Amino acid sequence: MKLAAIDIGTNSIHMIVVQINSNLTFDVIEREKEMVKLGEGVFATNRLSDRAYKEGLEVIKRYVQLADQLGVDEIITAATSATREARNGGEFLDAIVKKTGIAPQVISGKEEARLIFLAVRQAIALHGKKALVLDIGGGSTEAVVGDEGEVLFRSSVKLGVRRLLDMIDHQGPIGKEALKVLEAHIQQVARDTISEAKQHGFSQVIGTSGTIRSLGEAALVESGHDNLQSVNAEKVPRANLEKLTKKLLKSEAEERTEVEGISSRRADAIHLGGVLLTQLLRLAEAEEITLCDASLREGLIIDYIEQYAKKGTTLPEHEDLRYRSAAQLALKFDVDLEQASHVAVLSTQLFRELSSLHTLQEYEQRILEYAALLHEVGQYISFKRYHKNSRYIIKHSRLRGFTNEEILLTGHVARYHRKAIPSKSQKKYRKLNKRQRNVVDVLAGILRIAVGLNTTKNQLVRDVHCQITKKEIRITPSGASTLDIELWAADRNNKVLEAALDRKIKIELSD
Repeated sequence: MKLAAIDIGTNSIHMIVVQINSNLTFDVIEREKEMVKLGEGVFATNRLSDRAYKEGLEVIKRYVQLADQLGVDEIITAATSATREARNGGEFLDAIVKKTGIAPQVISGKEEARLIFLAVRQAIALHGKKALVLDIGGGSTEAVVGDEGEVLFRSSVKLGVRRLLDMIDHQGPIGKEALKVLEAHIQQVARDTISEAKQHGFSQVIGTSGTIRSLGEAALVESGHDNLQSVNAEKVPRANLEKLTKKLLKSEAEERTEVEGISSRRADAIHLGGVLLTQLLRLAEAEEITLCDASLREGLIIDYIEQYAKKGTTLPEHEDLRYRSAAQLALKFDVDLEQASHVAVLSTQLFRELSSLHTLQEYEQRILEYAALLHEVGQYISFKRYHKNSRYIIKHSRLRGFTNEEILLTGHVARYHRKAIPSKSQKKYRKLNKRQRNVVDVLAGILRIAVGLNTTKNQLVRDVHCQITKKEIRITPSGASTLDIELWAADRNNKVLEAALDRKIKIELSD
């Protein structure tokens, strides 16, 4: 199974694509990063600029296309500070949904902090000790204290390199007086958060995010470290960071790019990141910081996997992307996948046994299988009218690998697995063409009987066989010795299939 996580940050938009292993670990197979600077000017104007809006949308669209090409099963997306605070942030999110079909979740600063810590504790060996994790973004800084087992404290403060740049309002060198004002502002905003973090106790400070890693790498190079393959787990003294920051503060933006480790895309605000980081370390009374190359996007993946683990299930493994996508949606909406899969098996058996009558092919059999997996997703909203809720969820969820018609048919089959029979008096059914209506009639009729045969949820019916004559279909279930309730439930749900196949249906045990 493949997952992608897109982190729509204030400075950069990142995507990570991973392969989930059977033991619920993962291997990274693709990384993408674009410094869109979505938050450029946001904290002064409260709006995403036209440039950032357009470029951000194009980057996300490109990421989704790449994810599709890589065969990703699901894309998890989170938007942070800039999107939270921009007045046109909602409009931006609506445009993402319209252009790509994915619906980003706008997460709070505290939730961002929790997810970051999930990633850090898998990338850095904590050895049972508590750590303070700092993540400096474009619009906010997250602070988390935790150990290998739990998060003890998490907070988010409105301090980030884009926000500070909007406050300073220029990219050039910063004099002593302006620096004092900047440092005093950082201390005022961050003091209470760092003080509370210190009350929980920690023995090390870990830094993540592009700003901290860039500063850390540059400081390491400046102090004589050569040929760095990775900065993960490398320790950087605060004194070295302070020395680097002084150098950056005296430089013009273009001069900062001459410092190894500082990219041209970060040069406009990296000196402010240096001031912010060193002030935070001073408040934390930390003499060094450990660098970490994991961040929010890895946290999104880990959290996704842990949610499945809590449900006591494993991520679906199947050669068909659409099957995996349907199974994942079922799990997302708390469907008992074991029961739904059993209904899918019974449905498939009936489909094959009746193939000489309905003459449908593998395409339609797959539709039936997906609808069986998803027929109860609507119960997540409400049991009342849940069959209609199921159609709604199927229609509006981004089922990966599905064509528009497959989504349409799957939703209608799930909708008609109970209650009212398909009829042209129903507006949505009437919009289907003749072939599609026939497919829905046959598949919904089969699904109704399969659901009835598992009505007790005990999976007592193991196999189904059919005998067909010119006037009648005899369906013979086998399994447990007592199937009275299953036979009764299936028999009272046979009318749709009778009409679709123009045969009377009897459901009874073999003689």
